[in-house]
Amino acid sequence: MIELRQECAEDWWEVEALYDLCFAPGREALSSYRLRDNIPPVEQLSIIARDEENILAGAIRYWPVDVSGKRVLLLGPVAVHPTHQGEGLGGSLMRHSLEVARETGWGRVMLVGDEPYYRRFGFVKLDDVIMPPPTNPERVLGLELQAGAWQGITGMVDKARQ
Repeated sequence: MIELRQECAEDWWEVEALYDLCFAPGREALSSYRLRDNIPPVEQLSIIARDEENILAGAIRYWPVDVSGKRVLLLGPVAVHPTHQGEGLGGSLMRHSLEVARETGWGRVMLVGDEPYYRRFGFVKLDDVIMPPPTNPERVLGLELQAGAWQGITGMVDKARQ
């Protein structure tokens, strides 16, 4: 049995350790991390998964960013502990958090990832939204949580204004 719940302050370092385990060293050198510097993640969308022994099995976080002066959610990272991979937990974290984002009034979300994988959640390539270099433009994907939310939004992804 896996329990999904909102991440709390006491979970922070355990989640960071999971991200270190699941991603290559130097993950914080990616351009998406420059957009997160000194910006807290969106609390209600920072979701963790714990197993029946209360061991962290997975985590997902979202961060606010701006594109053309419009607020956008930047999804990531999402990670599942190697002992729980292949159980559908990553998909559960995605679906649950996207539903919470929709329910809390967010209109649009973006991420940097593999389109064939994220297509099943409704993500499509964003042709006119540009992540800071050296991001591959083919990996910039978006999802509308509200109809028409990406309409007319183009340009560079910037750090959220506080």
